[in-house]
Amino acid sequence: MIKSILGHTPRLGKNCYIAETGSVIGDVIMGDNCSVWFGAVIRGDIEKIRLGHRVNVQDGAVIHVSPGYGDVVIGDGVTIGHNATIHGAKISSNVLIGMGATLLDDCKIGTGSIVAAGALVLKNTVIGEYEMWGGVPAKRIKTVTLEESQQLINRNAEEYVRCARHYMEENPDTSFPKE
Repeated sequence: MIKSILGHTPRLGKNCYIAETGSVIGDVIMGDNCSVWFGAVIRGDIEKIRLGHRVNVQDGAVIHVSPGYGDVVIGDGVTIGHNATIHGAKISSNVLIGMGATLLDDCKIGTGSIVAAGALVLKNTVIGEYEMWGGVPAKRIKTVTLEESQQLINRNAEEYVRCARHYMEENPDTSFPKE
């Protein structure tokens, strides 16, 4: 579902895939080759939400923001895992947010970083570049090497671009933007 609200209609880049039960609402701009999977919600009804290229928002994930915390900005090549919640965060490029992780308002996640499955990243937390954080509340676990980042994060982003392409080829009504 793609829905306008308060005069804002989502804008999607080339070759974006939105599953039939995925929702993109309001002031949302997505780059090329993004995917929003089954049951995922990107709700730009309060503040702006901006996604770079090759961002995949997996099943059941939610992206939203509280009033006054500014926009949600997500860089290129980011994976938002199943059932993750991104609330008012800024996420740099080539980041993996694990399944069921929660990022609270005004978090900042550095390039090449990994937030482990189930982690709770508290309000105003800053995660540096190439770091792995996990736990409740989330704490720094280790430094992520450039090689680990490229193998895990980039591979995952590219796999979701391929997967979305298969869905769009077999279900052409789900590819965006529409002419």
